[in-house]
Amino acid sequence: MSTFLENQNWRYATKKFDATKKITDADLAFLKEAIRLSTSSYGLQPYKVFIIENPELRAKLVAASYGQAQVADASHLLVFANELNFGEAGINQLAATICKTRELPLEAIQGYVDFMKGSITGLPEETRNIWTAKQTYLALGNLLNAAAELHIDVTPMEGFVPAQVNEILGLDKLGLNASLLAPIGYRHAEDDTQHYKKVRKSNDELFITL
Repeated sequence: MSTFLENQNWRYATKKFDATKKITDADLAFLKEAIRLSTSSYGLQPYKVFIIENPELRAKLVAASYGQAQVADASHLLVFANELNFGEAGINQLAATICKTRELPLEAIQGYVDFMKGSITGLPEETRNIWTAKQTYLALGNLLNAAAELHIDVTPMEGFVPAQVNEILGLDKLGLNASLLAPIGYRHAEDDTQHYKKVRKSNDELFITL
């Protein structure tokens, strides 16, 4: 079995973190880079990732997360926040970054820029908001895989009240919305769920070849 699959079997949604163990700066930088390099539609990355260390904020966020202690006990809490009403400004920002990185004039990619604008800006705002929220799940996937490589635990969480998280962190004032929470750190020895056998569909149940 490859190391990748071994790590996938090792990881699980941690139910109890060891609050005494902290992620090193080097490992945190690795995880941040994995998120930054994640795939996204058109390469737009229409989201922000907040790294919450402040214990007072974490305590407030526990209350907004149905009392789930992982939010406070993990080494760090990542909040994935999708951009709301995404449009031309975000596309223009990507265009400028492409031109700078690849040393190209805007004219060289204008057709691509116009294509993105035509595909995205005409969509209803609600549709665009759903789309940007979905992009955060792609970034979460990279986080899960990178963390497993380092044997760092992650608990992906949808069990929270977005409006409350938005208010606590002031996301609504930034045109953002909390779509995912991801406490990261190290499993506690008392977390019995780490010993449970992983339950997944069989290949025959999951895959269909046409």
